[in-house]
Amino acid sequence: MRQPQRVKFQAGNRNTLACTVAHAVAFGLACLVGAAVSEAAKPNIVLVMSDDVGYGDFRCHGNPVISTPSVDKFFAQSVRFTDFHVSPTCAPTRSALMTGRHEFKNGVTHTIFERERLTLDAVTVAQALKSGGYATGVFGKWHLGDEDAYQPGQRGFDESFVHGAGGIGQTYPGSCGDAPGNTNFNPAMLHNGRFEKTEGYCTDVFFDEAMKWMDGCRQAKQPFFAYLTPNAAHSPHDVPDKWTDHYRGRVPDETAKFFGMVENIDFNFGRLLERLDEWGISGDTIVIFMTDNGGTDGVPICNGGRRAGKGTPYQGGTRVPALWRWPGRFRGGQDVSALTAHIDIFPTLCELAEIPIPEKARQQIEGRSLATLLKDPSTAWPDRYFVTHVGRWPWGKAAEWKFQGCSIRNSRFTLVNNKELFDLQADPAESRNIFDANPEVVSQLRAAYEEWWSDVQPLLVNEKTEGPPVNPYKERFWKQFGGGPTRELLEQMDPAKARDSQAVRGKRAVPKK
Repeated sequence: MRQPQRVKFQAGNRNTLACTVAHAVAFGLACLVGAAVSEAAKPNIVLVMSDDVGYGDFRCHGNPVISTPSVDKFFAQSVRFTDFHVSPTCAPTRSALMTGRHEFKNGVTHTIFERERLTLDAVTVAQALKSGGYATGVFGKWHLGDEDAYQPGQRGFDESFVHGAGGIGQTYPGSCGDAPGNTNFNPAMLHNGRFEKTEGYCTDVFFDEAMKWMDGCRQAKQPFFAYLTPNAAHSPHDVPDKWTDHYRGRVPDETAKFFGMVENIDFNFGRLLERLDEWGISGDTIVIFMTDNGGTDGVPICNGGRRAGKGTPYQGGTRVPALWRWPGRFRGGQDVSALTAHIDIFPTLCELAEIPIPEKARQQIEGRSLATLLKDPSTAWPDRYFVTHVGRWPWGKAAEWKFQGCSIRNSRFTLVNNKELFDLQADPAESRNIFDANPEVVSQLRAAYEEWWSDVQPLLVNEKTEGPPVNPYKERFWKQFGGGPTRELLEQMDPAKARDSQAVRGKRAVPKK
């Protein structure tokens, strides 16, 4: 077997890194900052990433039940990465996307218990784009730390319209939690540091707010980066009945509600694309559609021919849609089979926007720019290693979890949990373990994994961190509107429970966040 190029998840590949008017007074000023950085027009960038939606949850990927006409149409117009991977759960994916490196190197090894916080030492893609004259906005789910220092406004975003924790209304020990009593309907959202009580269904609200902000940037002639991250279709599967009724009786009831949430995302995505057309900026806008981890409730219906789903190290846990459109610059309707990942987005966007990557970020990024593949899918792409680790080990047990919930792969083989080997070219469903018959391949992959594991150990900065006694979002909400916690809620938020619950967890069940 040809030895892959060593794409270590460290300092990155330097050869590819060269690379509204009435909305609010404060917003208008933010849009003007850096406007003179370059006279050359820069593309707008819209990245839409849905939550807990898998590769097989779209009609264009073979799902025989769901209706996703907007994504299907966009699929036909896009460059499609068919072997694109993210992390097995949500906060880890968001961390890697924001920084261009594996989530463990950002200290993110979980989705709660303070282990979802993006290290303050990291540079984000939003900060890089902002330095190049972009207005930056995030709408929906952040999930990289709920304390003030970790919030989007401190991580490069001018505009922040987000809920707390990993889902609307959640409460966990320590800092991870949303506003009290929040639901998918009429949620209270933290908008640039103050809560706003919204009206409507959450996904509709996120898209409305994002489009209002984009229109302001358009009118101010300011290039923008819109990071649109609805919490749908994460559980609880609460969605207006009109989106679910036509699925009932065809699939289990919970799946019907899940599909309804996905269809609502599709509807809103279609509204967004129509608005770009109406504004006359579709040709000047890069639009990316993806999801944050493998499938969940839709897996039994369609999983794109892959094994397992969210929270696993198998292909079904990490392979997601990655559709890129830039009319006039990318030729749509083409597939790219190269092994690619979320860590590649940061350097790609900087190259496409012609923004130099800050020196500190250059030292951190380990992804590659996809720009050459987007322009010519037949471009040679050196082989690489891609490491997946579910994390989520009990308190202080990282060492014992070294070979649990993990995989390392190249373009052909994947080694799972140090005891299963699959030939992904011959067996993409990972159904035939060829571990014993291929000791040389196993040895090569294991050696690369051992090196990676050693590299990440000093960067696991959130282990054994104890959070505050009250979720910061709840504390902020009560300060603004009055009220306070019940005894039961105080017990739920007690940071000591984080250690207790992790200490007794001897299995890797993926909690619903």
